[in-house]
Amino acid sequence: MKTILKILGAAICLVLLVITALMVLSIAKAKKNARDAMLTEKYYEGFSSPAALEQKYSQTGGYDVAYAEFPSENRSIQKIRVWYPQEAGPYPMIVVVNASNTPASQYEPFFIRLASWGFLVAGNEDPQAGTGETASITLDFILSCDELTGKIDEGSIGIIGYSQGGAGALCAATNFENSHKYKAIFTGSAAYPLLARNMGWNYDVGRLSIPYFMVAGTGASDDSGSDPDSSFGGVAPLSSLVENYGQITANVAKVRARASGAEHGDILARADGYMTAWMLYHLQGNEEAGTVFFGGHPELLHNENWQDIEIQEMDSLTNLEAPDVPAS
Repeated sequence: MKTILKILGAAICLVLLVITALMVLSIAKAKKNARDAMLTEKYYEGFSSPAALEQKYSQTGGYDVAYAEFPSENRSIQKIRVWYPQEAGPYPMIVVVNASNTPASQYEPFFIRLASWGFLVAGNEDPQAGTGETASITLDFILSCDELTGKIDEGSIGIIGYSQGGAGALCAATNFENSHKYKAIFTGSAAYPLLARNMGWNYDVGRLSIPYFMVAGTGASDDSGSDPDSSFGGVAPLSSLVENYGQITANVAKVRARASGAEHGDILARADGYMTAWMLYHLQGNEEAGTVFFGGHPELLHNENWQDIEIQEMDSLTNLEAPDVPAS
């Protein structure tokens, strides 16, 4: 019996190793393709939506953007990079957690576009940010930086992350002494729980107490259709979004949705508009942006770009769910 158990244990470990290896290769390929294909200087100009607010918030806002960088003693961080409106602040702050092998310097147009909506947006050069530790260090540095005094509304801080960075954002928002400073979170194709644990990016969505918007794509790189517990199911299968959504307590606003036809590497650009709207609403109190998600007729529920949608409003605890659409 002991021999059989050892064999079964070894087989399970081998399966988990294979799943993890496939995930790493898939993420690396998708992120390389995303950087090469999308993040040109004005990458967002190629995006088009039939939904008015998604189109509006996917483009640039009304602020001219300044830039500053600061060296870090942390070898993973290397440099802390900050983009912010040139006009006098203070402004809400957003910490961005990098996807695998994607330092902030490799997707600068993303930061510039987001800062143009009236945010101070901070990133770093960490190529493996899944634990959330370097995001936590970055937050502490920014809040204590004399050069940024007066530019930050410390009561309005959000965090976002993609892929590995999605797991990192969840960790940063729950596992550290400064986690309570965040007021809203967004993740794009966050590594699903089992894979995150295998990689050491241990997050517990049930610990979140802030509004959470989670998205992924319907393409095979995010959802292969396989059982993610026994084979490589994609980086962020629908089952993982449903699982994470269900673990969030009932008194927290939450939204889940999938971008129809989007592969893993497409999510950054495909989610730009609604990610921006989420942060505008929760960090700036922009009521128009809030109608994307909440109220009598949320735009998200009626946008053909999105499917597998479920919404829970915080104030009324109303649950809204769109009819499921077959994956593209």
